[in-house]
Amino acid sequence: MASLVDRMIRAAKLDVSLYEEVEADKSALGQAAIVVLLSSIAAGIGSVDQLGAGGIVTTALLSLVAWVIWAFLTYIIGTKLLPTPETKTDLGEMMRTIGFASSPGVLNVLGVIPFVGQFVALIVGIWGFIAMVIAVRQALDYTSTWRAVGVCAIGFVVYIIIAVVLAGVIGTEHMAPSAS
Repeated sequence: MASLVDRMIRAAKLDVSLYEEVEADKSALGQAAIVVLLSSIAAGIGSVDQLGAGGIVTTALLSLVAWVIWAFLTYIIGTKLLPTPETKTDLGEMMRTIGFASSPGVLNVLGVIPFVGQFVALIVGIWGFIAMVIAVRQALDYTSTWRAVGVCAIGFVVYIIIAVVLAGVIGTEHMAPSAS
C-alpha cells in the first residue's frame, strides 16, 4: 500500500496518475477518509478563533458526512445525468478520488495566521476545486474536463440546497459551538 503522505502530496500536485491509482485501489478508502479528516481538522484549527476548540470536532464530523453526500451526488450526476459511453464507476471509486482531492485542505491550518489565513483559504479553495474536477473526471472516465466541471457545478448547487434545508430543519444553533 502506498504511503498516505506520498499520495496526499501527489494529489495536491494534481497528479492525474494518483487519482487513477486510488480509483483502482479498493483498500484506499480508509486513507481517503483520513485525508478528509486531516483536511477538516486543519480547517478547524485554522478557524479556531471563529469556531472555538469544539469547532474542530464539529468540522471534522461534518466533513465526513459532507464527503459521503458529495461523493453520492457526483456519482448520481455523473453516471445518470451526464454520462458518456466510457463512464464506468461506483460510489467507492468516487469516494476515494474525492477524498484525496481534499489534500490541499491541510494548508488551511495556516488560517491561524492573521491576514494570511484568508488569502490561504482562498487559494486552497480554488486549488481544491481544481483537484475535485480532476478527481471527478478520472473517477467517471471522462475525456472532457468541462464535463467534470459541469458535474461539480451541478453537484455544488444541489449540495448547497441540501445544506440550507438541513440547516433549516436542524437549526444553525446546533451546528456551531455555544458562545457561553
